[in-house]
Amino acid sequence: MTSKFKMALATLALAASGLASAQTLLNGSYDVAREFYKDYNAAFIAQYKKTTGKDVKIDQSHAGSSAVARSVADGLDADVVTMNTSTDVEFLANAGVVAKDWAKRFPDNAAPTTSTMLFLVRNGNPKGIKDWDDLVKPGIQVVVVNPKTGGNGRYAYLAAWGYAKKKGGTDAQAAEFVGKLYKNVPVLGKGGRDATTAFLQRNIGDVLITFESEVVSVNKEFGEGKVDAVYPSISIVAENPVAVVERTVAKKGTAELAKAYLDYLYSDEGQEIAAKHALRPRSQAILKKYSATFKPLQLFTVQEMFGSLSEAQKVHFNDGGQFDKLYTVR
Repeated sequence: MTSKFKMALATLALAASGLASAQTLLNGSYDVAREFYKDYNAAFIAQYKKTTGKDVKIDQSHAGSSAVARSVADGLDADVVTMNTSTDVEFLANAGVVAKDWAKRFPDNAAPTTSTMLFLVRNGNPKGIKDWDDLVKPGIQVVVVNPKTGGNGRYAYLAAWGYAKKKGGTDAQAAEFVGKLYKNVPVLGKGGRDATTAFLQRNIGDVLITFESEVVSVNKEFGEGKVDAVYPSISIVAENPVAVVERTVAKKGTAELAKAYLDYLYSDEGQEIAAKHALRPRSQAILKKYSATFKPLQLFTVQEMFGSLSEAQKVHFNDGGQFDKLYTVR
């Protein structure tokens, strides 16, 4: 073997070991967080290199949050999950792939950001939609995510129910109100992005109920001026919980990286990127800085109105629950 050949082999071996040492992390996340994580991942990779000297690659997997949770439970090797509803993380905790005490592993119930539900209407708001009451009027078509497949849909449903209760309605009246709303739904989206595509590309419906953060994505993807954002008088606080997937990190040896990745969401830089994508940061200073983005409105929490998301899941979204009673699949 010539010395040149030996050197070439040694160089190849070094390159291979360098590649092997660049850890890859997979983030399983909900549909409408796609653009946020593109920006966040770039910032995290740069910061991680700066502080540890190590290269890291981040991959993303997106769908309706419940669909992602099912994929992870079925074996998708995500190192972390970043969801829009705690019931999907609870599901993974019950499946033994996420720590039972996941909500205590990071600050603020392991939810570094929050959002709320608002309405996107076509430019100029031709149907004059201002509040939830307008969504139950005859002839208004509402596009919304299926609450059985996405947290986006669950929060839309719970926001409508909570609105009816906050206006002094009984549970029976809230059920009647939400039933009327779903009678105006021509199609249920599988996830947030699917619903947005139906509304904007397939031109279905007069109004889309979605997360506040989707406004930024729509303007970026479809161009400014296609939609107007309408803030209802009352809406719900939607927490965006995160967790390390213990099963995967134990197998891949990525526990430290996964924790660093989620910790960075709470940093000023992470919170600032979230705010730029219209995700409400937990940092009060950064929330204040972006007060023009985050319009004030009356917000209620899931706990206040439904006890917990798990309780709401049992009553409203499990098979045979309240949603099945009031919505007949077309």
